[in-house]
Amino acid sequence: MSQPRLTRRGFALGATVTAAALAVPALRAQGRIEKPKLSLAVGGKAAFYYLPLTITEQLGYFKAEGLDVEISDFAGGAKALQALVGGSADVVSGAYEHTINMQARHQFIQEIVLMGRAPQIAIGVSNKTMPGYKSLKDLKGKKIGVSAPGSSTNMIANLVLSRAGLQPSDVSFVGVGTSSGALAALRSGQIDAMSNTDPVMTMLEQKGDVKIISDTRTLKGTQEVFGGPMPAACLYTNADFVKANPNTCQALANAIVHGLKWLQTAGPSDIIKTVPESYLLGDRGLYLASFNKVREAIGLDGVLPDDGARTALKALASFEPSIKPEKIDLARTYTNEFARRAKERFKA
Repeated sequence: MSQPRLTRRGFALGATVTAAALAVPALRAQGRIEKPKLSLAVGGKAAFYYLPLTITEQLGYFKAEGLDVEISDFAGGAKALQALVGGSADVVSGAYEHTINMQARHQFIQEIVLMGRAPQIAIGVSNKTMPGYKSLKDLKGKKIGVSAPGSSTNMIANLVLSRAGLQPSDVSFVGVGTSSGALAALRSGQIDAMSNTDPVMTMLEQKGDVKIISDTRTLKGTQEVFGGPMPAACLYTNADFVKANPNTCQALANAIVHGLKWLQTAGPSDIIKTVPESYLLGDRGLYLASFNKVREAIGLDGVLPDDGARTALKALASFEPSIKPEKIDLARTYTNEFARRAKERFKA
């Protein structure tokens, strides 16, 4: 049954993805894709956090692997996770730490390919509502914008607040998304601070709207906040899905690693030509400035480092009482099996 599926791939991908068609021989070797039509949930697709996903989609790399991926964009990562748990999504493009959080609730989901090697999240306080800000303790009782409550932007905020002895209940978290709504919420004074991704945070920073107080958009900043490497955006799915659909997972990993490989040498003009115009938020210059700031945080080869998984567990356990490190089996939260094969194939 596999041969007809593989030979009916005469669709036009355009000149930009001609090279991706070279994936066909390897795809034949890997076996029939169990689930070629997939639903993928993501929370805030326009953010640089998910740039590898957008590049992979826009350049046709999913199709080149024999996949028909329907992407649904939600307000934040927590909403995308809910789609997976509720059965309306097969796979999520989201933060790795959700795999640990869910295992603590006795639900097993697994990362299959890594897209980000740093969270790319910055926290800034409003120069409008908090001009006299001096320390984290000043945030007590304030409203903090996050992409969505329970998302990775919320997690980073919780971690940073805990360093000052503040509990999540000491502030109010407000979901503002990762795009123009987030900009409006901060500038209008609806929130006093924000934990969010780029390009939003660089745009606010460069316009003088916020003072950055914590930054994981670089590897150095991530090391300072977490004390080690912190894996971020990835594709994850139910552990049962991984077992039942290994060829599908391999195709997903292949496509993402192909996108990561393209990003390693892409210039600013390549990015502008590839992402949808709406992602630029009306300012190409600031969008590119944001890209330059987070570029090193983008994954290289799809492989999740073992010490990164340990860093994530330690960080979550530091402020989340329900997470007991001794009860978490990290080996069940991720697999590098698919990423390593893709890395070898694309020389990433």
